[in-house]
Amino acid sequence: MIETLKTACLEVRKSVKNLVGTPEGNTKMGLGAGGDISRKIDITAEKKVMETIKESGKNPTIIGEECGIIEGKDGYIIMDAIDGTTNVTRSIPFNCCSLAFATEPRLSSVTDAAIIDIANGDLYYASGDKGAFLNGNKISVKKPETIKEDEIIAGVNISGISQDLLYLIGPIFTKLNHIRVFGANALELCFLARGYLDMFMDFRDKIRPTDMAAAYLIVKEAGGLILDKTGNTLDSELLFNSRFSFIAFSDIKIYDFLAQD
Repeated sequence: MIETLKTACLEVRKSVKNLVGTPEGNTKMGLGAGGDISRKIDITAEKKVMETIKESGKNPTIIGEECGIIEGKDGYIIMDAIDGTTNVTRSIPFNCCSLAFATEPRLSSVTDAAIIDIANGDLYYASGDKGAFLNGNKISVKKPETIKEDEIIAGVNISGISQDLLYLIGPIFTKLNHIRVFGANALELCFLARGYLDMFMDFRDKIRPTDMAAAYLIVKEAGGLILDKTGNTLDSELLFNSRFSFIAFSDIKIYDFLAQD
C-alpha cells in the first residue's frame, strides 16, 4: 500500500501545481463533508487520489475532507488531499497532500503513510516498524542533549482559539522562546519528524483524523511521540465527526520540562 500512497501524492502534486494561488484553483465549489469551503484545487486533488487508488486495483473505504466517507472493503484510506488550503489560496509555499492507510478504523491501526510538500516536492513516508523516510533517506527526530527554553523550537496551531483556552495554555508559551506557526499541521509534524522542530501542539479540539493520520505514523516511526491533552498516547476512532487535541514531541524530556511548575 505504501507505494500506492506515494504514487498518489506525486500525482496530486502534478495535478494541482498549476492551480496554486490562481483564481481557477481558488474557485469555491461549496462545502465539503467536513464543513469547510471546498475549492477547485481541493476537489482536483481528491479526485486524483481516488483515481490512483482505483488504478491500483484496491478498494478501501476512503475518508476524505471533501468527499466524506466512500465505503469499500480493503482497509481505510484517510486523506487530506490539500492540507493548508488557505496557504494555497495566497501562494504561501507551505501546504501538502496527506494520505494514510489503516487496517482498522483507528489512528493506532495506521500502517502506511505518505505526505508530499506541494511547494518543493519533498516526499515523506513511513510504514509500521520500518522507519520514516524523506525522499528515500531515513529521518529521525532531533533528540536534545539538554532541555533549555531558549533551545526548544515549537510549532503551534492557535487559529481561532478561544480566549479562555489561550489563557489556560499560556504558561506553556512562557517557557518557549521560539514558536512557529506555519498553517498546515501535517507538514509541520513532518518538520518535527525530520528534526526541524522539537515539538508541535494543537489544543483546540478541532483536529480531525484526516488532518494528521499520516503524520501520526511518520512522527512515531521517526522516533517521536504524540500524546493527547491528558498526557496519554494519542488514539482516536477514524470517524468523520471525531475531534481531538494533541501535543507531539521529539523527546519525553520536553514534556517533563513543560509540565514543571
